[in-house]
Amino acid sequence: MQEIVRKVLTARVYDVAVETPLESMPRLSERLGRPVLLKREDLQSVYSFKLRGAYNKLAQLGDAAVRAGVICASAGNHAQGVAVAAARLGAHAVVVVPVTTPDIKVQAVRRLGAEVITYGEDFDEAHAHAYALGQESGAIFVHPFDDPDVVAGQGTIGIELLRQHPGELEALFLPIGGGGLAAGVASVVRYLRPEVRLIGVEPADSASMRAAFDAGGPVRLNEVGLFADGVSVKRVGDLTYRLCRDALDDVVTVDTDQICAAIKDIYENCRAIAEPAGAVALAGLKAYAARAGGGAPLVAVHSGANLNFDRLRHVAERAEVGEGNEALLAVGMPERPGSYKRFIHTLGGRAITAFNYRIGDPQRAQILVGVALRGGQQEKLELIAGISAAGFTVNDLSDDEITKTHARYMVGGRSNGLEHELLFHFEFPERPDALLHFLESLNPGWNITLFHYRYHGAHYGRVLAGIEAPPSEREQVTMALEKLGYPFREVTRDPSVELFLRG
Repeated sequence: MQEIVRKVLTARVYDVAVETPLESMPRLSERLGRPVLLKREDLQSVYSFKLRGAYNKLAQLGDAAVRAGVICASAGNHAQGVAVAAARLGAHAVVVVPVTTPDIKVQAVRRLGAEVITYGEDFDEAHAHAYALGQESGAIFVHPFDDPDVVAGQGTIGIELLRQHPGELEALFLPIGGGGLAAGVASVVRYLRPEVRLIGVEPADSASMRAAFDAGGPVRLNEVGLFADGVSVKRVGDLTYRLCRDALDDVVTVDTDQICAAIKDIYENCRAIAEPAGAVALAGLKAYAARAGGGAPLVAVHSGANLNFDRLRHVAERAEVGEGNEALLAVGMPERPGSYKRFIHTLGGRAITAFNYRIGDPQRAQILVGVALRGGQQEKLELIAGISAAGFTVNDLSDDEITKTHARYMVGGRSNGLEHELLFHFEFPERPDALLHFLESLNPGWNITLFHYRYHGAHYGRVLAGIEAPPSEREQVTMALEKLGYPFREVTRDPSVELFLRG
């Protein structure tokens, strides 16, 4: 750890980076009953901290190495950091990006002067190709996180933070993807301020550092979620794991709704818009504060703001659930006049955020309703109890992913006579041939019974699809989908599917 601290203290970053402010979050501080501060790395010229590590790496190279050029693999922020650093030092930069990388990020890298090569379905394939090209050409490969000079560059955030806040500090929350930022910042803060609690934060569906802590070393996840794509890494680095193991007190996880709620908090307090990865640390801070109660100041690092505008719609929809401000309920009632009015009375004047119904059974109605809350979980429990006491059946679907992503937008009738229908939730790559590739992977004898897709500005699309196939061919369906290569899971028995989509 001492060697990394030495590297952090001598790192070269300020030829391209700026010292970003440590900003108070007054509304969130009042709500949590303690001071909350945000380290604004989104204010760098490329809207992310990544140029710190990239520039420090290149600045340590000799002139001959710089003339040989540099190469990296990235889906966005690291690529922009390398491009800026290379331009400043006069090096030719090549960036390999997956074919699913949003065009806005590709164009940003090109504008910064780098050559862009598209290759592979995901970061791992792009990474392998970039490394191979570097071996062939002699260009220096710049790893996005598992490199001591990259880690040291990111660690300068910690030096700034301690200088800006020399007073009491209970805990510092750091986002983790591959672990470069967390390793650098945690190492220097642990060395200089050992009393500060250091907590890494990951998305629950991409928790590669948590898996490494549990296994005693880095392990490769079979798949990772793509919502917080800036921290969606299947395997953390060997170096970053060792440094995080020695410096961090804990690694915690947060879900998509918590991240969306944190994005909303950053906007409301700072009038800034974070990308999902940029808000991960604040989501972890809020979860910690909810458990620990009031106390000394807490700090989170806002790591980036490279967000496609179209994604804001999805963020806004999910933030209310993540903050506990909306309940999604499936309510069953008699199919007869007056039932709706009686049900509405049970809501006690609360605002309705969604209401979905279509007649399907002459005796019983099933509705999906969203209700605005002000009192969080306790109010939701009281609401459910009141609905039940009025004689209605109620299922809380507020945490059900299929409900939040699909069912609330498509309730309109239940299938009948589809005894052998299977339903699957997919993450389709956001490219023109994705649907055709899906259809061509299926046996022509299988029937597509349902298909629902909504674009929300990411490089993948969430799809709910139904496939009707004979029971004897169920294994073949699973094998075909696994061969297709799109992340998927079967949701045939999901509560919202059972209540609203299947007969």
